[in-house]
Amino acid sequence: MTLDDYAQGWARTIIDGLNRPFPWGSAHQSQGPDDVDVTPWRLHPCFHGCLDWHSSAHMQWSALTLLEHAEQSIDRATVDELVAVLNTRLTSENAQVEAEYLRDHRGYERPYGWGWAALLSAKCSALATKTSTSAQWAAATEILEQQIFDNLLAWLPTMTFPVRTGIHDNTAFGVGLCLDAAQSLGRGDVVEAIVEHSHRFFDADTDYPSSWEPSGNDFLSAALSEAHLMARVYQVEGRSDEFAAWLHAFLPRLGHADDNLLDVAEVTDGTDGRLAHLYGLSLSRAWQLRVLSGWLDDDARRRIEVATDRQISAVASQITDGDFMATHWLVSFALQAVLVKP
Repeated sequence: MTLDDYAQGWARTIIDGLNRPFPWGSAHQSQGPDDVDVTPWRLHPCFHGCLDWHSSAHMQWSALTLLEHAEQSIDRATVDELVAVLNTRLTSENAQVEAEYLRDHRGYERPYGWGWAALLSAKCSALATKTSTSAQWAAATEILEQQIFDNLLAWLPTMTFPVRTGIHDNTAFGVGLCLDAAQSLGRGDVVEAIVEHSHRFFDADTDYPSSWEPSGNDFLSAALSEAHLMARVYQVEGRSDEFAAWLHAFLPRLGHADDNLLDVAEVTDGTDGRLAHLYGLSLSRAWQLRVLSGWLDDDARRRIEVATDRQISAVASQITDGDFMATHWLVSFALQAVLVKP
C-alpha cells in the first residue's frame, strides 16, 4: 500500500465522514435540565461529523496530512472540498467555543481526543506559512491547543496510575500524541511534564503479558502503545540507545515468530462499532510495530515487515468501503502506518 494509490479514496472518505452529521455520539455530561441540547454543530462547531468529537478531530488531521503528502494524487474538486470543510470548521470563533467547552469539561476527550486535536494544531502550525488559509487554521487551532495543554498539565500530576486499556482512555497512546504535538509546537513545558510522568508510570514495567491481547473492543495494543510512548521519551532525552534495553525487558518476545502482536484480529460484524474497533487494531499495530522495529534484530524486523503488510492489507477495503462504523475513523490510523519511515 502506497499513499498515492489510496489518497483519492481516502480523501473522499474524509469528506463523507465530516459532512455526515448523524449518527452522532456527543458524550456530553449534562449539568442540569437546561443543558441537554447536544446538537453537534452547536456544541462542537469545530469537531462534529464523523460520529464523535475525537474522530472529527483526527479526520481533519488526516485531511491536512493528505494535502501535505499526496495532494498531487487527489483531483482538484476533492482538494477544494477538503479545504472548504476545513475553512468552515477551523475558525477562531469556533475554536473559542471548543476551548470554553474544554475549560468547563476538564475530562472531556481525555486523553485520546486531546492528543488528536493537539496533533491537528501542530499540523496546522507547520503548514501556516504556505497560504493565508492555512494561517487561519493555525490561529484557530492554537486556541484549542493552549486549552488542551493547560488541561493536560493539570491532569498528569493527579494520575496515581496509568490507564492500560486498548481503547480511548489508554494513557500512553493519548499522551504520546500530545508529546508529538508539543515537540512540534515548541512547548518545552509540556514535553518536560510528559517525559517526567511517563518515567513515573512506565519505567519499572517488565515482561508485559502481551499474549493476553486483544480484548474484544480494542483498537489499540496497550503493550505497543506504552512501548511507542517510551521510544519517544527516550528519543527526547537523547537516550535512544538505552531504549533497546527497556524494550527488551518490557516485551522480550516482540517480533518473534510466536508474537501474537503480529496477528490480524478477526472482525465478525463490521457494522458493530465496538467490534469494528478491531480493524483499527490491525492498523495501530502496524504503525507501532514499524516504529519499534528499528530497535530489534534483523529477523524480527523481517517478520514485522511481512506482518504489518498483512495487517494493513487485511483491512484496506474497510477504510473506504466498509460500514460507517469503520469509515468514520480508519483513514487516520492507515495514514500513520503508511507514513512510518523504516
